[in-house]
Amino acid sequence: MGGVRSGRIASRRLAQWLAVVLLIASPVSSRGTEAVAPADRFATLIELNGPIGPAMSRYFERSLLDAGSAHSTVVILQMDTPGGLDTSMRDIIKAILASPVPVVTYVAPSGARAASAGTYILYASHFAAMAPATNLGAATPISIGGEPGTPPATPAKPGDDKQQDEKKQDHKKQKSPEEIPAGSASERKAVNDAVAYIRSLAQLRGRNADWAEAAVRGAASLSANDALEQHVIEMVAKDVPDLLQQLQGRKVKAADREILLETRGLAVQSIVPDWRTRVLLVLTHPTIAYGLLLIGIYGLLLEGYNPGAVLPGVVGALSLLLGLYGLQLLAVNYAGLALMALGIGLIVTEFFMPAFGSLGVGGLTAFVVGSIILFDNHASGMRVALPLIAGIAVAGGLVVVIIGWLAARARGRPPSTGVETMIGALVEAVSDCQDQCVVRYGGELWNARTAGPLRAGQQARIIKVVGLTLWVEPEPH
Repeated sequence: MGGVRSGRIASRRLAQWLAVVLLIASPVSSRGTEAVAPADRFATLIELNGPIGPAMSRYFERSLLDAGSAHSTVVILQMDTPGGLDTSMRDIIKAILASPVPVVTYVAPSGARAASAGTYILYASHFAAMAPATNLGAATPISIGGEPGTPPATPAKPGDDKQQDEKKQDHKKQKSPEEIPAGSASERKAVNDAVAYIRSLAQLRGRNADWAEAAVRGAASLSANDALEQHVIEMVAKDVPDLLQQLQGRKVKAADREILLETRGLAVQSIVPDWRTRVLLVLTHPTIAYGLLLIGIYGLLLEGYNPGAVLPGVVGALSLLLGLYGLQLLAVNYAGLALMALGIGLIVTEFFMPAFGSLGVGGLTAFVVGSIILFDNHASGMRVALPLIAGIAVAGGLVVVIIGWLAARARGRPPSTGVETMIGALVEAVSDCQDQCVVRYGGELWNARTAGPLRAGQQARIIKVVGLTLWVEPEPH
């Protein structure tokens, strides 16, 4: 009996030791699994560099869908943008809000910015991060409100040094909405709409809504460290691996489900734009679309002046269609497009009806004004380059000046064709005649009426031309 009892005690102790070993080993095993992500999981990197336009928004939406279909763990939107079109920005934000994959907006590399529309996109993302030496903000809708003005300077008065110091201190603080000029009704509507939009995004993601409003109303901007201190972003990361390290273990809600991120050691897959997106990025650049439009118009004009040349017509037709396609995707002011067409029409008319530059100057003015207001949006990078407009205006002005000079020079010359050139010319009588006779002029025979008798071979001078009859007077011997 004693041997049986001792065997039971030994087996019980062995079971206890095994339980202790399992309890100790299980957390070690779980910690090891948490530190190293599974091999089939990855992060998707989408780069957004430059102005935000229709092609850029379509590229992002398609890339986000591909990342979701491939079951990517997280999408990193690496951004460096001066802003862009409001419609394209809202398309990107809608895609982020509906994405089942968490989206992390990362303003990088160092020296990059997320201005204007980029600030809205950052606020809409599930997580916001910035690299050192980057900035964000200046989200005022300048396409409608114009550049924020500065109050006029007032002359200093004695004893105002203390007041000036207080103003300098106050200037460092963010302006409240009441301190910002109201502007016109349309400006207030645009600003209030933008404020409500960015505040709703800030409240959704739990970020600083007051600073977001200041960024819209007062064009406020922040550096990376200041944005972290003011709870505008969640982290400052030097690079993508550092960003993934800081995301490890964070919880996020995407598509109505809570996700615990396991991003440590994730592989990063970049999605690059395909050829179609690259073509659209070129065509939807305002300067490129504007240039294609001009090439198309002048190519068709050259084909009209020289029928059968073929090459100008083919190049002009292709350029015109591509330019119109690019304009169709952009926010085009059709009044500006009509002014451009009117200006080109008036300049062409100047070629056929020289008006000493009046038609040309009017056409050039219409063309320049139309070019300036062609795009409603004045976001950086989404308008026609002013040097290009100035160059075309100068070239057009030179053409108008040359046309006017040639017209004035032609008017000062004696006529070289027509009835006027016949007055005063000499003719030769074919036969003797008294009143009506036949004369030879330039190798041709003409009916003539003479003021005196003419003998065969005698010369006379033309004094008048009536229909096909010459009035002549005999030359003195």
